Amino acid sequence: MLGATGGAGSAVVRELAARGFPARALGRKDVQFPDGVDYVRGDATDRSTLRRVCKGAAVVYHCVNVPYAQWEQTLPQLAREILEACAEAGARLVVMDNLYMYGPAEGPITEETPRRAVGPKGRLRAQLEETFLNAHRERKVDVCIARASDFYGPPSAGSKGNNVAAQLVFEPAMAGKPATWLGSLDAPHTLAYLPDVGRNLVTLAESARAFGEVWHLPAAEPITGREFIRLVFEAIGRLTRIGRPVSRWMLSLAGLFSRDLREIGEVLYQFERPFVVDASKFQRTFGGHVTPHQQAIRETVAAWRGWQG
Repeated sequence: MLGATGGAGSAVVRELAARGFPARALGRKDVQFPDGVDYVRGDATDRSTLRRVCKGAAVVYHCVNVPYAQWEQTLPQLAREILEACAEAGARLVVMDNLYMYGPAEGPITEETPRRAVGPKGRLRAQLEETFLNAHRERKVDVCIARASDFYGPPSAGSKGNNVAAQLVFEPAMAGKPATWLGSLDAPHTLAYLPDVGRNLVTLAESARAFGEVWHLPAAEPITGREFIRLVFEAIGRLTRIGRPVSRWMLSLAGLFSRDLREIGEVLYQFERPFVVDASKFQRTFGGHVTPHQQAIRETVAAWRGWQG
C-alpha cells in the first residue's frame, strides 16, 4: 500500500486489516495502524524503499499524491518507478485516480466520457492514464484504474485531511464557525466517502475482471453544498451557519499568496455547475458498497470528535 497515510490509502489499509489480509503499508508519517499491518515509514519516490515495500506483494495500491506544485516533476517519474517495482515483484497494480482529465462535461461522467482537460493538471492525469494502461496492454503489469470525486470521511493517520469537505465544512463547523463551499452552493456534486473508497478498491483488487479497465467508484447520490453543510451541522447538533461560497475571483485573489489555491481555479468548474459521476459500470459488475450521506456524515462527525479528543 503506497500512500498509506493519505485519505484513500489509509482507508485501504484499514479495509485490508478488517478483512484479515496481510498488508504492508508505506507512508511518510509516524502513525499507528491496526495489528497485522507492517508499516514502513519512507518515501515512495525513493527507488530502493519502493522496491523493498513492493517485494513479495500480490497487489500494490498506488494512492500516493503530492502537492500541486510537484505534480509535473514527480508524478510521471513515480508512475514509471511504481510500474517497474510491480513488474519486478510480479504484483498487480490498482491506481487511485481523480476526474480532472475529463474537463467540463455535459451530463453524468462515465468512463467513456471524452478526455477534454482544460488545464495542465487534467492533461497530466490523462497522460498518466495512458502510461498505466499501456503497461497493461504491453503485458508488463496488470493494472486497473479507479476514480472517485472529492473525498470526505473520518480523519485518518493523524491528519484531518486536505479535502474540500474537511477544510471548508467539517473543520469550521466543528469549531462553531460558518462553513462554506467552492463555487455554487446549489450545484449537485458527487462526493465519495472514504471508507467506501477503501472497500471498493479492495473489491477491484480481488477480481481479475477489473484489470485493464478504468472504473468509477460508487458513491452516494449527488448532493449540493448547501444540503451537505446542513447535514453536517445537524449531525453536530448546531444551527446551520453558511458563509459566502468561494468564488473564482476570491480564488484568484488568494492565489496571489498561495500556489495551491491558485491551482484550484483549473478545476473550479466542478463546483460551479452540476458534477455527477456515473458508477453504473462498477455497480453492474461488482455491486459496490455505498453509505448514505446522512450516515456517512454522522460517522465522520463522531470520528472528528474522537480525533479532537
